[in-house]
Amino acid sequence: MTDQNKTTHFGFQQVPVNEKANKVADVFHSVASKYDIMNDLMSGGIHRLWKRFTIDLSSVRKGHRVLDIAGGTGDLTKQFSKLVGKDGHVVLADINSSMLEVGRERLTNQGLTDNIEYVQANAESLPFDDNSFDVITIAFGLRNVTDKDKALRSMLRVLKPGGRLLVLEFSKPGNPLLEKVYDTYSFSLLPKIGQVIAGDSESYKYLAESIRMHPDQETLKDMMADAGFVRCNFHNMTGGIVALHKGIKP
Repeated sequence: MTDQNKTTHFGFQQVPVNEKANKVADVFHSVASKYDIMNDLMSGGIHRLWKRFTIDLSSVRKGHRVLDIAGGTGDLTKQFSKLVGKDGHVVLADINSSMLEVGRERLTNQGLTDNIEYVQANAESLPFDDNSFDVITIAFGLRNVTDKDKALRSMLRVLKPGGRLLVLEFSKPGNPLLEKVYDTYSFSLLPKIGQVIAGDSESYKYLAESIRMHPDQETLKDMMADAGFVRCNFHNMTGGIVALHKGIKP
């Protein structure tokens, strides 16, 4: 099969590989302005605790260089900026120009300008030198990447030896009852919330579907190891609805 004929999933649909990035872009162009309020509504504010745990596990300290991929509106970048200090550097990278602009405006308005750089970038081909960063995070972004294996290899390349990758992502609940409740919420209530708040039910329908198509915890752990990371492990949160994966560059 030629590359032109290859397909991949966009939610539950199958689409040509070369069309997925544009379709994902359309989703995030649509939701960018309401992204933060929707995060709070969708998770009941718990996403802040998930991100706080990610910050804690990152071990970021003064002078570090940090890459926040799919950084969106800048929740992680904001905290990293404070941790790395004036001698450190944080890159907020996002493939979507609308999300990147919302993040830039939000953080600039909060006075965070000295050590943050904004880069529009595709996770599959990161435009940075080898061995550039002490820590890389990607929060709720990997499931939207077309070629996840290629993206993980790209992240490994730009990490310094001994650097760590943290992948925060929706995952698979371990309890069947919780999974049933979660499915009902995701496919029945979430699109309705999206319609009321963001005027867009279809984008939130896609986001729910993309979560179901994302690799489960053990599969993603194996993918990270296959990409070349070592000491790979994960922490389940909220019953496995979300998982934080960690890998180290040897």
